[in-house]
Amino acid sequence: MTIRLRLTLWYSALLAMTLLIFGFAIYIFVNYNTYGQMKDQLKGEADSYNVVVNELNLLIAPSQGRFYERSFYLQIVRYKEGIINASKELLSTGIKYPIPDVKEKVQAGFIKANIKVNDANITFLIYQRPIYSDDSQTDLVGLIQVGAIVTSEESYLKALKTILFTASVIAVLIAFTVGLLLARQVLRPIERVIKSTEKIQSGSDLSVRIPMSGPNDEVGRLVYNLNVMLARLETAYNELDESYKAQRRFVSDASHELRTPLTTIRGNIELLQRMWEKTKDPDALDGIVLALDNQRFGLTVEAMQDIAAESRRMSTLVNDLLALARADAGYEMEKTVVAMQPLVEEVARRAQLLPRTAEWRVGDLSELSGIEVRGNQDYLQQLLFIFIENAFKYTVEGHIELSVRSKDNQIGITVSDTGMGMNPEEVPHIFDRFYRVDESRGKTIGTGLGLSIAKWIIDEHRGSIEVLTRTGEGSEFTIWLPVVFSETTDSSIIEGTDRTLG
Repeated sequence: MTIRLRLTLWYSALLAMTLLIFGFAIYIFVNYNTYGQMKDQLKGEADSYNVVVNELNLLIAPSQGRFYERSFYLQIVRYKEGIINASKELLSTGIKYPIPDVKEKVQAGFIKANIKVNDANITFLIYQRPIYSDDSQTDLVGLIQVGAIVTSEESYLKALKTILFTASVIAVLIAFTVGLLLARQVLRPIERVIKSTEKIQSGSDLSVRIPMSGPNDEVGRLVYNLNVMLARLETAYNELDESYKAQRRFVSDASHELRTPLTTIRGNIELLQRMWEKTKDPDALDGIVLALDNQRFGLTVEAMQDIAAESRRMSTLVNDLLALARADAGYEMEKTVVAMQPLVEEVARRAQLLPRTAEWRVGDLSELSGIEVRGNQDYLQQLLFIFIENAFKYTVEGHIELSVRSKDNQIGITVSDTGMGMNPEEVPHIFDRFYRVDESRGKTIGTGLGLSIAKWIIDEHRGSIEVLTRTGEGSEFTIWLPVVFSETTDSSIIEGTDRTLG
């Protein structure tokens, strides 16, 4: 059963109950006003007769001849004498009131009697007053009955009853029909909600919104809240979908990056295995060594070098993946107060030992004197090495320089180069995992994860990164870190802008 039908039925039942009580009250009120005065007159007439009971007979004195607007008809029953005295109107028409048996215990009160006269039913309202021989009310000796014709009153009350019942039924039917239409109109927004949710369920389209119309009532607020909830669900779903797509790309790129060194290692191992199996002499203790000529020895050395290089590359990739996995898992690195000058000087010293083809320059680091940040020393060193190694990798000639500067309670560590640079439009993507500038892909060795790890380390230290670059002229990366007790800022990436490197 629908809510609309249940609501209409409840409303109709409540209306029917109200009309029933109201109609019953009207009927009781009209009935009382119709018969109230008449009953008082009938009772007064019956009580006005003086009654004397002796051993011989029953003496009843006539009333005082009161005046009433309607005619009353008297009937006196004398049980001892077996005589019935009646008004002349009753005698002339042969009408007799119903007489209770003498053995019955009759109480004073009103009765209604339908008496047929000349093929017509006449209704009498009768007040009967029993007369007993003593106070024990065990010996009924007489009965005074005073009645009045109430045929018109009964017809009027019967008609009133029919009108009230018919009007109530019609009112309930009209109310049911109108209530059903009103409930349909009121619940129409609910139907729109149901249709919209069904559309979302069947099509998985969270962009669907429930149309709002009408006043800002409970249903309107419900529709508004549902639309807000759908908007939040759509945002969460889109973010989850983007995350899922990024994860798929991540797994695909990671698989591709891992496949290359594994293929190289496997190919070289198979080559060495074939070479050693062919040169093995089971009859000589040193058959393997003696059978290797210079050409095979050179191939073996080359294969082993490839294996070592690809193993290092794969080890680096696995370590980078582990670091990013920790970042995705919400890993929080332990932080202490770190003095920046010795840390940067140590990185500069070790950087000059890295393989490179361009000149390595270290600027004035005295500005770091007394500067401390709250962070993790190992990760801060890794952060600087990522940018330095990238600069070495993409700068074939020219120079790479490490310098520092400060502003607004922040210390900036800059790594600049005169290498290949980038298109400023590519800057927002360089921190994506496995992203590599198209021009460099395939020309330089790397996994494309370094800058993603760098971005995570910067975020963990509540720092920011500023990038200035121009294609063919080089790049400049400035890492901004808040010093101890300074205001921290959210991590941000300032997109690349064209500049001219001197």
